[in-house]
Amino acid sequence: MEIGFVTDEISLDVKEAIETGVSWGIFNYELRVIGKNRVPDFDEGKIKQIEQLIARFGVHITALSPGTFKGTLRQDALIEHEIREVLPETFRLAKRFNTKMVIVFGFKRSSADQEDDEQRVVDLFGRVAESAQENGLILAVENEPDFWCDTGARTARILAAVNSPALRANWDPGNAAGTNELPFPDGYRAIKDWIANVHVKDTVKGALVECVPVGEGVIDWAGQLRALVQDRPVEHVTIETHCLPLIEKSKQNLRAVRELIAAAL
Repeated sequence: MEIGFVTDEISLDVKEAIETGVSWGIFNYELRVIGKNRVPDFDEGKIKQIEQLIARFGVHITALSPGTFKGTLRQDALIEHEIREVLPETFRLAKRFNTKMVIVFGFKRSSADQEDDEQRVVDLFGRVAESAQENGLILAVENEPDFWCDTGARTARILAAVNSPALRANWDPGNAAGTNELPFPDGYRAIKDWIANVHVKDTVKGALVECVPVGEGVIDWAGQLRALVQDRPVEHVTIETHCLPLIEKSKQNLRAVRELIAAAL
């Protein structure tokens, strides 16, 4: 089981992030925010810099995270903008970086939502999954509290309703901790057949409230990583530190995750 990092969980300077990560023996990186800009809002100079870093260090860009579908189902203009502009530009960037995965979210719930709105979620995901498949890519839906895709069980239900090989899950147990579901083993058991990517962070109060170093929170990372090693839904996990100071805590998380994976082998 290999380990990766979201680059901005080491540094907002992508060069510093990759140089630091490589010095730790890390060669898998997810791109989200660089400087003040989020994927895909990078100018040509920044794109070429990333391409040069990939070639120089032999690193692999495992996923791009443009932050799409964080709005509600009532934000029609935003949804159309993300489908017609943000995702296509992200797909083009993915091809330049030889990346096969794009992370999206599962639509924030609002007080105006009705339970039968789940069908609209399914329809929207079906629409973008078709586009992703045409481009040879996978969309991985990240679960998050207060979203339609929040728990492992609800996310799996929606993915099953879409039933596309291009739509899978970015399983985040730390985010599931903010729901009424026990992330491991319950959430994992529900979502494991759909997992294409995994984020590693820990929390006591919920990941959207406060994160702590891996092993100091409520997530059973020993059990979760052992299950991932045994079941092999993914070949790597991606650390998303989410606590400060970033380099110090990321290095601490890397040490903890390495120890837990070694113990699971």
